[in-house]
Amino acid sequence: MKSEANPKLSTTDWAVLAALLNQPSHGFRIASLFAPEGELGEIWRIQRTQVYRALEHLEARGLIEAVRQEEGDAGPPRTLFVATATGQASVLRWLQTPVTRLRYGRSDLRLKIAFLMRLGYDPMPLLEAQKRVFVEILESLQKQPLEAEGIHLVSVLWRLEMAKASLRFIEQLLGRSVPLAK
Repeated sequence: MKSEANPKLSTTDWAVLAALLNQPSHGFRIASLFAPEGELGEIWRIQRTQVYRALEHLEARGLIEAVRQEEGDAGPPRTLFVATATGQASVLRWLQTPVTRLRYGRSDLRLKIAFLMRLGYDPMPLLEAQKRVFVEILESLQKQPLEAEGIHLVSVLWRLEMAKASLRFIEQLLGRSVPLAK
């Protein structure tokens, strides 16, 4: 069993690992969290088969371990998993690290904010760090010449507008008078 301090994982792997931070769980329960009607289904959807694949992957890397089995309502017993100490440290580091690409704001960043809130952590340090990253990205994009043409112009304008919108999103969360943490 391999154990990694700083693993390279997919968004789905990180989401499944984060779901195991507050209590042991089994694949069916985790899949329901990310189902369309689940608590996090609006942010990231994971099918049951993907959850089980992620559990196998995380266990093989030493980031989670099986702790016991419990009887299900129907079907075979369900294996309960928990994050190992390495898994906990890794996912907490991931949750507190800002995304470095605009496209990950839609998935990873929103998952990180949601998990920090679910777990009772203050998301403000992440939001402050994310604001700095998005300001840097926006400033870099604003330096690019807008004399571009064709497809390049479409790309530059899209990234510029996404950077502005992403920064507004962060600023709105930072400006809320009601705390985001529980």
